[in-house]
Amino acid sequence: MENLEAFLDKDIFDTVADVAREMGVDAYVIGGYVRDRIMGRDTGDIDIVVTGSGIALAQKVADRLGISSGVHYYKRFGTAMIRYYDRQRLIIEFVGARKESYSKDSRKPLVEDGTLVDDQNRRDFTINAMAISLRDEDRGQLLDPFDGRGDIGRKLIRTPLDPDITYSDDPLRMMRAIRFATQLDFRIEEASFEAIYRNRERIRIVSGERVADELNKIIMAEKPSYGFRLLDRAGLLEIIFPQFLELKGAETMEGKGHKDNFHHTLQVLDNLAERSDNLWLRWSALLHDIAKPVTKRFDKDAGWTFHSHEFVGARMVPRIFRQLKLPLNEKMRYVQKMVLLHLRPIVLAQEDITDSAIRRLLFEAGDDIDDLMTLCEADITSKNPAKVRRYLKNFKLVRKKLVEIEEKDRIRNFQPPVTGEMIMETFGLKPCREVGIIKNAIKDAILDGLIPNEHDAAFNFMLRKGKDLGLAQDDRDKS
Repeated sequence: MENLEAFLDKDIFDTVADVAREMGVDAYVIGGYVRDRIMGRDTGDIDIVVTGSGIALAQKVADRLGISSGVHYYKRFGTAMIRYYDRQRLIIEFVGARKESYSKDSRKPLVEDGTLVDDQNRRDFTINAMAISLRDEDRGQLLDPFDGRGDIGRKLIRTPLDPDITYSDDPLRMMRAIRFATQLDFRIEEASFEAIYRNRERIRIVSGERVADELNKIIMAEKPSYGFRLLDRAGLLEIIFPQFLELKGAETMEGKGHKDNFHHTLQVLDNLAERSDNLWLRWSALLHDIAKPVTKRFDKDAGWTFHSHEFVGARMVPRIFRQLKLPLNEKMRYVQKMVLLHLRPIVLAQEDITDSAIRRLLFEAGDDIDDLMTLCEADITSKNPAKVRRYLKNFKLVRKKLVEIEEKDRIRNFQPPVTGEMIMETFGLKPCREVGIIKNAIKDAILDGLIPNEHDAAFNFMLRKGKDLGLAQDDRDKS
């Protein structure tokens, strides 16, 4: 049997071992920490399983370490967590060894005290069921009843027990199997994948928040398209995100075809993943063409068109976020903005770039302009190298022009130098339609380069516009 005492190179393991010995219980490091160290991956998450009370062990370890913030308890699950700095920031979770049984209509198990073997049997995958002993008599010993070590070498996701039982008992494990396969670039054992497909409908009993969490982790992988293709093959994508599946397929009429927007979108997502680890920008890549199925039309002269898919797509974002239990806040609004504006830089890259068009793009994108340009560059998926080079060259020109205009006109996130209050005071008005007309006219005049982004120029423009509307300057304002 293999000894991995070299992996117990943090002071926290000595402390846990000492406290467990004093309490008369056995403690083991289990799960992700063992897996990641074997794979040569750095990790600060440590799971400790104990043949006794995990909460009691956590409290005594925290007392021994003098951790003032104490222990975070999750009594419903019999677990506890402490945070500790040991040459790196660590999160240590303690749980008592247990065995579980499930009912058909819930993924929440009935839990009983158990042995280490019971605890390993309940684990989701063989690579997460490995344990390292902290006991004096076999310290560092790898306890690997399901050959998780071998599965790491084979790059294989496999369940310890019957996969149909594993996935039916806790259907979230189907998402976790695909997430681990995506993150680690592993394959899912054939029998296990077939069991996911058979049990796919069970995913409906899992909370949307838990599904979204796994989906986000797939999106944040190095090559997220791998995970989405597995979700599709497993029949899960159709259940959790049917709108995305509607992008699938290419159609030809009168000899004119369009690209498969499902595969195109996944390529855009992969391209973006190489450039950015911003989760919400990756979601923008995933949703940038989401409205193409509902806006698709065929014209005998123009061929296939997807007119206004950016506007329709932006309107679809809140509904999709609500459906997937994603946050309905500024993150959603950021994705909406990216979807709405994703064609704008592409249009600019295809034609002569006017200062006016650049100003309007800066105004609408604000601080997110760099992210928008990154998304647009990722959106180039042509197989024609010359076309790709041409687009990228034009995007460089757009980026250069953005910098020049921003330095000259200070347009990004600008507010017109004449406010609605100033307009009302000048003309003796209360809130009314004319105030909005003048305010928008000032904004458009600045964006179109008719006047500089300065108070005096904007104020004089306001006076002229007010005169055009038949408004007289308030006598009190004149004085």
